[in-house]
Amino acid sequence: MQKYVARRLLLMVPTLLILSLIIFGMLRILPGDVATLILGDSEGGRVSESSIQILREKLGLNRPIYIQYLAWLWDTVRGDFGASLFSDLSVGGQIAQRIPLTIEIAISSKLFSLLIGIPIGVICAVKQNSFIDLFLRFWAIFFDAAPTFWLALLIILGGALWFNWVPPLGYHPIWQDPAANFKQLMWPILILTVGGLASIGRMTRSTMLEVMREDYIRTARAKGLREQVVIARHALKNALIPVVTVAGLQFAGLIAGTVILEYIFGIPGMGSYFIQAIQNKDFPVVQGLVVAFAGMFMLINLVVDLLYGWLDPRISYS
Repeated sequence: MQKYVARRLLLMVPTLLILSLIIFGMLRILPGDVATLILGDSEGGRVSESSIQILREKLGLNRPIYIQYLAWLWDTVRGDFGASLFSDLSVGGQIAQRIPLTIEIAISSKLFSLLIGIPIGVICAVKQNSFIDLFLRFWAIFFDAAPTFWLALLIILGGALWFNWVPPLGYHPIWQDPAANFKQLMWPILILTVGGLASIGRMTRSTMLEVMREDYIRTARAKGLREQVVIARHALKNALIPVVTVAGLQFAGLIAGTVILEYIFGIPGMGSYFIQAIQNKDFPVVQGLVVAFAGMFMLINLVVDLLYGWLDPRISYS
């Protein structure tokens, strides 16, 4: 187990290195100039060429691109993501400040989707082709196909037009004001939950139907075990491995998938920070966030792989 984990962690290094090289190069070939944007905001659009050159030299943008990359990579390896070109705030400090909010949204939505989606999938499998199965599958497919930004805009527009209501703005930490925090985050959590539970429910239904046809399930029933015991103890645990895979990939995607929702609902998490950085061509922020997102994605996938061994002892890591 230890060797497997160590090998996976070592393999993350070249992956992050290649990803950092790609994102660094892509940002440099985008049209527009950061120095012009910064001076344009500060000087009302009237920018002289000499001012641009001075600022580019100050920010190190006049150096060869490979020198810029190596300097940034060396700082990143030491844990320094640099400073924002616009606010001059530490990128690492901003990520540390905003990441708890993004993780709170992702964990809450995934927890609710598992708690609701797995029972829905089990019910649909047990009641296969019944009215409740068809009804729940219809809504699962609908919410699985509905884009999150469309649901968010629908909630905002519907609330404003029909109920004269808009989501509360501003952010209140959960340890300071739990009620205000819940009111602020309930809608993005709800939107991500319905999309997640749709996939979880469908996957649970499919795997449960396969498992319930296995010989050991028929043997358990032949022994006289109650149907609830057969489903909960024998069928469900063996059906959860594909569900864990989907849930793990969804959770990793939720970390980055909160980008649009945070921006729409005005939540100061990593997502809104990422969009603002892209709009401003704030290179250090975008680079730091992409590396952070990728690192979390790979760590979550590692945790999911380790869960397989807990769910199925026959799986070995070598």
